[in-house]
Amino acid sequence: MVAYNADSVVLYGVLYHYPRTHGREGELRDIYEWDTGKYMGQIKEVNFTYNVVGNSNEHGLVIGESTFGGVSILDGSKQHKSLGAVFDYGSLIYITLQRAKTAVEAIRTIDTLLNEYGYVSEGESFSISERSGDVWMMELISRGDTYGKLGAVWVAQKIPDGYVGAHANQARTTTFPRDDPDNCLYAEDVVDVAVHYGLYPPSADPKDFSFSDVYNPIQFLSARMSEARVWSLFSSIADIDGSFEKKYQDYASGKDIKNRMPLFIKPHKKLSLADVMHLMNSHYEGTPLDSSMDSGAGIFASPHLPPKTAVSAANEFA
Repeated sequence: MVAYNADSVVLYGVLYHYPRTHGREGELRDIYEWDTGKYMGQIKEVNFTYNVVGNSNEHGLVIGESTFGGVSILDGSKQHKSLGAVFDYGSLIYITLQRAKTAVEAIRTIDTLLNEYGYVSEGESFSISERSGDVWMMELISRGDTYGKLGAVWVAQKIPDGYVGAHANQARTTTFPRDDPDNCLYAEDVVDVAVHYGLYPPSADPKDFSFSDVYNPIQFLSARMSEARVWSLFSSIADIDGSFEKKYQDYASGKDIKNRMPLFIKPHKKLSLADVMHLMNSHYEGTPLDSSMDSGAGIFASPHLPPKTAVSAANEFA
């Protein structure tokens, strides 16, 4: 199962539909930035595309995402301005869904598209699942505009059967295996790009390279505002005695950002669809970060603070 939501009070649900196509190979397709509608450029169509509804296609491939930003020197917008890069993260998702059947094929398609047409967005984490039940977490960031190659560097790891992974606007991949292609794939120059921009010492062992620590280092706010959401979710399912919650509470609070949580955990029980829906609706209830119990609470001890615009409108009517 893959769940995907947005931490925004102004985004509303949209169910996208891209019907399958045939015989359009070689034609040009306009690409518009998903968030803004800005025209980005054109790509070549392929002979076959698949039917896509929402974030899934007719072959059972599903892709969700979260944005983590990353180091400013690798802001993808620089590729667009200086190199004519085309793909933003949203267009990348929906075009990949039209062209790939499996998770690994989706990872390869993403890499191929970005290498050819470039990447204009910030760092992204993707959840990619397929009909067989395999789920991968892929994290990527732009190669910048001085490396000499379009696209992005990335690492993708398979979530083991029976485990749960999560990401919430912070890169979570640290070190990763280099010789296990069944469970981990990565861009060949994932370390070289970091060395080029002075983000990783050229003399350091590539095996010690941590994607997150180099491309999106943990800071107080990213721990407290992003990783804390993963901590809350993991704490609810990791055990029944609260040991996971206690072990990583200082990390989620931003007090001990070196005590990184694992990329995935094994829950103490099998999760149902209803369990996952409940987890995605959590607001730290029952944890020390429960905002309904402190000065951050909304009306009637709600975990939600009303949007500023809603408060202003209410005052005007009052």
